[in-house]
Amino acid sequence: MQRRNTRQRRLVLEAVQSLAGAHPTADEVFVEARQHDEHLSRGTVYRNLALLSDEGCIRTLKTPGGNRYDDRRDEHAHLICTSCGAVRDIEIRYDAHADAVAMEETGFSQVTHYAFFEGICPACQARQSA
Repeated sequence: MQRRNTRQRRLVLEAVQSLAGAHPTADEVFVEARQHDEHLSRGTVYRNLALLSDEGCIRTLKTPGGNRYDDRRDEHAHLICTSCGAVRDIEIRYDAHADAVAMEETGFSQVTHYAFFEGICPACQARQSA
């Protein structure tokens, strides 16, 4: 089913894109989108984030601190700071063989994956050293 491209959905997508690289939370997207429409509700932002993710326009990253959103749709990994929760892209080649192994060993179908690495970001390292 084709969904209408509403003004609110466009505002939410533009908010995710304007925060590109930061992997914003839904609340950060809400704050950004509200700058362009003060009547936009939190529920509308959440619904449109889900729709945009379902449609493949953005990716939902299920991180330990809650969902984050990424406007990059190519296969890439992420690095999460275990101290402050910052999320960064990391260019590591996607391993389709891992999907095949998972399907073969479990009987699941249509297996895909995304990788998260954890560490302490340079800003947190500097704060810890100070």
